[in-house]
Amino acid sequence: MVKKVKLHDLCCANCAAKIEDKISKLDGVESVTVNFLTEKMIMNADESKMEDILSRIEKIVHKIEPDVEIEYI
Repeated sequence: MVKKVKLHDLCCANCAAKIEDKISKLDGVESVTVNFLTEKMIMNADESKMEDILSRIEKIVHKIEPDVEIEYI
């Protein structure tokens, strides 16, 4: 299942790379890309694990970038 996420107020490319790296290691995530310029993340993941993955994503993003607002599109 492909999920698109808008990461409002993502501050830097380094943080985007850190977020991408951490999310790519989650169980059930097949692929993920985080684009700093567009503030978008596109993830392909196992649909049966999606609820758990999304909750972990929020924790990862807020640990690296506390001020980022996450919007599922």
